[in-house]
Amino acid sequence: MKNLLDNLNQLIAEFSKDAAAQAENGNKAAGTRARKASLGIEKLLKEFRKVSIEESKK
Repeated sequence: MKNLLDNLNQLIAEFSKDAAAQAENGNKAAGTRARKASLGIEKLLKEFRKVSIEESKK
């Protein structure tokens, strides 16, 4: 679970940086990277939900 949270925090940081670069500077490549990171975040959040439910059953 700890590893999952570390990966999630890293992706969120990358997303925030790239999304800000797109919004503030109009950097199209940063927008592409932010969208890719958002897909990774979505995947990890689904995994977190599964793990969290399993942990709560213990």
